[in-house]
Amino acid sequence: MTGRSVAEASLAVRSLQRVFAPFHASDQVFSSFELWPWYVFYVPLAVQWAALSLRHRGLTLPTVGNPCMPAGGLCGESKVEILSQLGREGRKWLAPYTSLTVASASGSPRSNLAQALAALETAAIEFPFVAKPDIGCRGSGVRVIATVDDLAAYLAVFPRGERVIFQQLVADEGEAGVFYIRRPGEASGRIFSLTLKYFPFVVGDGRSTLEQLIQADPRASRIAPIYLRRHAGQRSRVLASGETFRLVFAGNHCRGAVFRNGIGHVTPAMTARFDAIAQGMPEFYFGRFDVRFASLADFKRGENFTLIEVNGAGSEAVHIWDRTTKLLDAYRTLFEQHRLLFEISAENRRRGCRPMGVFRLLRLYARQLRLMARYPLTG
Repeated sequence: MTGRSVAEASLAVRSLQRVFAPFHASDQVFSSFELWPWYVFYVPLAVQWAALSLRHRGLTLPTVGNPCMPAGGLCGESKVEILSQLGREGRKWLAPYTSLTVASASGSPRSNLAQALAALETAAIEFPFVAKPDIGCRGSGVRVIATVDDLAAYLAVFPRGERVIFQQLVADEGEAGVFYIRRPGEASGRIFSLTLKYFPFVVGDGRSTLEQLIQADPRASRIAPIYLRRHAGQRSRVLASGETFRLVFAGNHCRGAVFRNGIGHVTPAMTARFDAIAQGMPEFYFGRFDVRFASLADFKRGENFTLIEVNGAGSEAVHIWDRTTKLLDAYRTLFEQHRLLFEISAENRRRGCRPMGVFRLLRLYARQLRLMARYPLTG
């Protein structure tokens, strides 16, 4: 690649979405800890969890953080079941969706496809749409389905007897994670964290392959295996001059999306909107709303956004993965998050809620891991 094409590729990946505040170029493409193995980064959090468990006398106490969610939304929960808890305010903003339980091994693949098409027609969901597992996390198994052939191929490898969600694709480019917390008995909650999510892309120069464009970028090259595995069939394709190629669809950090701390964009209007959505759900105190939007200005006014998912006690304040976040600040945030989760859960226990047993919780988590290993490759 020429020096000019390398510079163009780097600029394209760093510029990313234009619906956000300016995404400034910087020599710092990752934070000091962003590429650490998860089992290293989370050691202090495991120690804190153990300490909080001793203090509050309950290893699984957070399973009553949201008493009406299975396991409080800590793990293994059904996305459909949580979405069904949205009240009138939440449903007003929710992207249309439907779901289907994929037939067992004895069922016909053609029958699965026919049932899926019927469900889509009933829900008035059109191609393209998003397919995602009902149980899972971190974007596992999430794909955009553009054609009937895409749908047939997805269903063919989806675990039998498990439920898949079909949700209308939201064309808006902006995506955010809104982390909400409210103590039981409080009149209103607050936005604890706001994360803006960027989806990197490269721009072709008419000479370089997709792999070369990825390897030329200071950030993308450091996590190139994530992108190249996903786009294995196109890594040798030469992109036309000016052609853009989006590297990731799912808004998850571990899938290659780029996260930025958006807490400075939180407004009273935004807080009031998500407080109304949260309080429309039965005993929802702690979790994250994932949304898409076309205009940051509108979103700050609590307007013109689309809700795509609700997560419970297993949520994380993911703004910590902003490249400018210091390690100690990240731990302070997560320590505070866990402290509040245990305190909310302890209050719910005093009100009569019973935490889930350890072995039952472990079974839920183990099942989730088994399913995630069997889902189709994330798009």
